[in-house]
Amino acid sequence: MADLDSVFRREWGPAVATLARWSGDLTVAEDAVQEACAEALRAWPRDGVPEHPGGWLVTVARNRARDRLRRESVRPGKELAAVVDEIRARTEHTDPHPVRDDELRMMFTCAHPALDRASQLALTLRLVSGLTVAEIARALLQTEAAVAQRITRAKNKIRHANIPLRVPPAELLPERTPHVLSCIYSVFTEGYWSTAGPSAIRDELCDEGVRLAGELCALMPAERDAHALAALVLLHDSRRSTRVDASGALVPLEEQDRSRWDRARIARGLDRLRLAEGSTGPYLPQAVIASLHATAPSWEDTDWRAICAAYDWLLQVTNSPVVRANRALAVGLRDGPDAGLAALEEVAGDPRVARMVPSIRADLLRRAGRLGEALTWYRKALDANGSEASREFLRRRIAECGG
Repeated sequence: MADLDSVFRREWGPAVATLARWSGDLTVAEDAVQEACAEALRAWPRDGVPEHPGGWLVTVARNRARDRLRRESVRPGKELAAVVDEIRARTEHTDPHPVRDDELRMMFTCAHPALDRASQLALTLRLVSGLTVAEIARALLQTEAAVAQRITRAKNKIRHANIPLRVPPAELLPERTPHVLSCIYSVFTEGYWSTAGPSAIRDELCDEGVRLAGELCALMPAERDAHALAALVLLHDSRRSTRVDASGALVPLEEQDRSRWDRARIARGLDRLRLAEGSTGPYLPQAVIASLHATAPSWEDTDWRAICAAYDWLLQVTNSPVVRANRALAVGLRDGPDAGLAALEEVAGDPRVARMVPSIRADLLRRAGRLGEALTWYRKALDANGSEASREFLRRRIAECGG
């Protein structure tokens, strides 16, 4: 029997996006897909997973949504049927629009200016990408309660203010593009650096992030930020198969077999990087960092001076504590562990990076030969980490430090 959880995660976003476009109601769409998943849990173990599970879920969800509309309506049956037909006609036979991909359409739709940016992102990651509230909270560096409230308030605002679930005209797409870029990158990041669960990598989210970035470039070929994001995810993704070993254990970058990196993806990423020249957003300097790793012949030959310069460039674009923490590690590899530890102290007190500082500090201490101190911080990192693969990697480092 296939891993049903993986199937549901893969098919959730497309199904919700399709149902939302059909019904015009986010809550109806989400509830209907949840009901379809519940029915699949009953039917598929008995009958087998269908050849096209996404189509099965959409069909069942559409039937459940239609049943709900009938139950909640006070209109006579014939009139309600006409309303349902009208919804279907309006959503399936709209005027031609450049955004053909359902999930990309939903991302642009959720970027309505009536919603604040954080609510836009949380709502999209939940409805379109199927991330759990806990996963979204980790991605946004917020509490689960705050994220859950944001999602609920956003859906209520859409419903009560009668905000239409439609993509804006083509000329208005650029103002919503930053939101869509953030969502795509968050989806890819949760796949590539899974923050919880048994696996270090969630392939379905990596694939979806790469696909959506490519779709956005095709939709907006002059959008340099889109090409920068596509370059970034392609260059990272070129290393995906080497990030874990045969047993699923994490393999750090310096120990990866570079001969197994996907050279075709690296070439495509570098092509996107050239198209991104002139981008002023945060993705271009990150893509430059990824390109320096992807093209370095070995760990020892990595150009840490150029990587630190790219981090400095990134800090001019976004003064993020996450960027500062990662830059500290790069400084440590350029100038020595003590210099990295000093740079890390500048951001160590920021609660938004509380989960990542212990592991960076431990790594720098280990490289400095201060194994006793490294052991203490590796243990703190273990307590703060929710991914089982990452926890196992930290246990290995603890053992190496004599723990």
